[in-house]
Amino acid sequence: MDWAFLIDFMIEIGYFLLVFGIFLGFSVFKGRQAVMNLIFGLYLALLISIQFPNYDFILGGLDSAGSLALGKITFFAIISLLTTALCFRVMPDEFQENKFESFGKKILLAGGATILLMIFSFNVLPVTEFLTPGTPIQSLFAPEHYFFWWLLVPLVILYIV
Repeated sequence: MDWAFLIDFMIEIGYFLLVFGIFLGFSVFKGRQAVMNLIFGLYLALLISIQFPNYDFILGGLDSAGSLALGKITFFAIISLLTTALCFRVMPDEFQENKFESFGKKILLAGGATILLMIFSFNVLPVTEFLTPGTPIQSLFAPEHYFFWWLLVPLVILYIV
């Protein structure tokens, strides 16, 4: 095991923990329904970004692979924000609870949202332009044959919670 592998692994673990921490903080301060809305918004953003026909028109002026990847990630983030805002408007906030009430359920929901973002990162979004391939996190989330099964995990969590 060389130092470059360890550094890449630490960067990806940091990315994973940062995403989980953001979603857990969001669930603590905004509530369970907010994370449920976020998960539904991410699913809808996935559908829109996969089927979007005009990537060439929007990202046509970008030359390098890094700027093109950043453009696609930014586009996905904007679509995710818009679809999540739509879910906030459509779905009622039925859970009136304190910040640390139902904390186990909030951890599960944050884990589900983290799984979604991780599989989107390695299968749909061009995040591999910025991360080195071949680390254990990528071997868990990146294979195509696991993508469908990882997509089901947040739905099962939503059903349980």
